Amino acid sequence: MPVTSIALAPDYRVSRLTKGNWQLAARHGPAVERAVAIDAMRRFVEAGITNFDCADHYVGVEELIGEFRRTHPALAQQLTIQTKLVPDRDVLRGIRRADVELIVDRARARLGQDTLDMVQFHWWDWSIPGHVDSLLWLVDMQREGKLRQIGVTNYDVVHLQEALDAGVRLVSHQVQYSPLDRRPERGVVDLCMRHGIHLQCYGTVAGGFLGDRWLGQSAPTQPADRSQAKYRLIIEEFGGWALYQELLAALAGVARRHAVSITAVALRWVLDRPGVATAIVGARTDAHLADLLTVEGFALDDADRAAIAAVTDRAAGPPGDCYSVERDLDGRHGSLNWMNQNLKGVGSR
Repeated sequence: MPVTSIALAPDYRVSRLTKGNWQLAARHGPAVERAVAIDAMRRFVEAGITNFDCADHYVGVEELIGEFRRTHPALAQQLTIQTKLVPDRDVLRGIRRADVELIVDRARARLGQDTLDMVQFHWWDWSIPGHVDSLLWLVDMQREGKLRQIGVTNYDVVHLQEALDAGVRLVSHQVQYSPLDRRPERGVVDLCMRHGIHLQCYGTVAGGFLGDRWLGQSAPTQPADRSQAKYRLIIEEFGGWALYQELLAALAGVARRHAVSITAVALRWVLDRPGVATAIVGARTDAHLADLLTVEGFALDDADRAAIAAVTDRAAGPPGDCYSVERDLDGRHGSLNWMNQNLKGVGSR
């Protein structure tokens, strides 16, 4: 079935399935050959997954998407690209408009776009003021034609409200959301829906942990990469490996009834949540593309949702608001974040 799309703004539509590109970043894991990565992008766009997610600090990824656009100009016309703007934590105190504009202009050059489709803003440390000023600078750049839409990512209720109170028009909020992580339901979903902000969700399959290969398996003794390390911690917060295996079994039962995979069920669950516009799936290649496309071909019924809720309603966590545990710089979640891959050492400071 064709991939459906949704309007985030009157003149801005995106595919409800989004290709995430974090796994293509340098230092993330084994490198993917550029030609292989670009050909996989082609297959995604041809299949109707025309919304790509990237970030300024995903080292090398904006350039790679820019190369795809030059290689396949006709397909590039179908593409929407949302990039994140993530100033280094070390420069947040005293950040200047020039710092934010440098990242915007660099993304325009890397992606080969005079006007960026969407910029999603992230702020590492709420103890440092300045996130609203930075968003207002983006509003100025939007008026200047450097970007079309503004979103945020990993904002909690308090700071999202601050941005709204300042008059920032946001079309999108990117949050981690899956059957393993329902933190957005603690206020962010309601706030976004009241203000017409669409949720774009990452971590939807928990770095592959919400997949058939892990059903009945023991916990990995050594994470294969940062993604696996990150979501292994989320499983512990959820309630541990045993409860996670119960969730997989429930998802597998639903998957059997619809003749699809556990991954497809997890994605369908996310896409059906109130306020959700897109589900982002990290993809190094197109190896799982056919599986992703099955998501559009079935619907969850009340019995399916009840079977999943029978497990998720017993979850212990993750605790707090969106991204709260990841912001603890001394905690095990925060220690996985690389917070200085962008502006540090750039320009005069």
